[in-house]
Amino acid sequence: MISPIGAKAPSLIDSPTAWLRLGVAVLLSTIGGVGMWSYMVALPAIQADFGVSRADASLPFTMVMFGFAGGGVLMGRLADRFGIALPLGIGTLALTAGFLAVGWSPNLWLVALAHGLIGIGCSASFGPLMSDISHWFVQRRGIAVALAAVGNYTAGTIWPPVVQHFISTSGWRATHIGIGLFCLITIMPLVFAMRARIEDHHSETAGAAARRQAEAPFSPLTLQILLCIAGIGCCVAMSMPQVHIVAYCGDLGYGVARGAEMLSLMLGFGIISRIASGFVADRIGGVRTLLIGSVLQGVALFLYLWFDGLISLYVISALFGLFQGGIVPSYAIIVREYFSPREAGTRLGLVLMATLLGMALGGWMSGLIFDFTGSYRIAFLNGLAWNLVNVSIMTWLLQRSRRRLALA
Repeated sequence: MISPIGAKAPSLIDSPTAWLRLGVAVLLSTIGGVGMWSYMVALPAIQADFGVSRADASLPFTMVMFGFAGGGVLMGRLADRFGIALPLGIGTLALTAGFLAVGWSPNLWLVALAHGLIGIGCSASFGPLMSDISHWFVQRRGIAVALAAVGNYTAGTIWPPVVQHFISTSGWRATHIGIGLFCLITIMPLVFAMRARIEDHHSETAGAAARRQAEAPFSPLTLQILLCIAGIGCCVAMSMPQVHIVAYCGDLGYGVARGAEMLSLMLGFGIISRIASGFVADRIGGVRTLLIGSVLQGVALFLYLWFDGLISLYVISALFGLFQGGIVPSYAIIVREYFSPREAGTRLGLVLMATLLGMALGGWMSGLIFDFTGSYRIAFLNGLAWNLVNVSIMTWLLQRSRRRLALA
């Protein structure tokens, strides 16, 4: 395959052009990721405005996750077939339309539907971008994919305080309209920088393909299903602090602004975790990296059960971000380790769909548990139980891979 500038595709792998493309991808993910994190901050204001329960007020976030999940598969298939620019353009229009619709919605149910559209828009700037970047790197694929995923957490670090500021000064409706217009103006010009493609997956040598076959402990379908179940488990657990930390701080009397700061701190340390996980994955592989992150995520959830002081919550939120930030990018590495690169966008889209369904289920479930118990304690225990599912699958997958290699 000849690149648009006339050079052979192999010359672009691990090149300055690839690193420049990675930088644009991080910027796209940072801006486009706003829809993943804006509702956590807006939840208390929207709940108060419409006078609904915590579970009902969590529904728009659930719709974001559903939209992100389904959109990720669709955008991944489009990226596999047409390149990343097309899904990015479609996603930008969906993101803008969703935020504008939220600002003009007269009731919670329309707000929730609009957030589903926001989720579809956000999906183009996450999984498909990671899949696209994985084709441009070989020697540094782990760190490149991790950096592509960092933009999502950079969005989570930057956007919550910004959204909180404008909600407190201008109201949540005007804030959402402003975000939609900002996304349209800033993302569309960056899409043109992502038009180039690499279609001949030359990095997949015969030796790499044989190694993947030797290490695969299950059939492709079975492995896909197990990865999806693991994704649901880890993200039900992950959603408890991420979705409800702002409301949790409000309930404890610390104020929603402190909760927004904790969310920003959590995702800021998640950036460090994601970058570090890329270096780790390049050395020990995706499965081991994911297992380490999942175990440590469980440790942080356990700490939330025992400490609820203001300083303690800041510290634990930072630890939670530091522990779990590398989990989702590890799925992209696992997909490239065990599946054909020509299926990377679709395969990763399915796994990320499962993780987002886990976030949606966990966010709603935690709100429902709070409504029944008046406390988040059982919700944290629920997250620990789901996290154990992920740890069990990754441990089993690692053990089966070792046995398969020993027999080979």
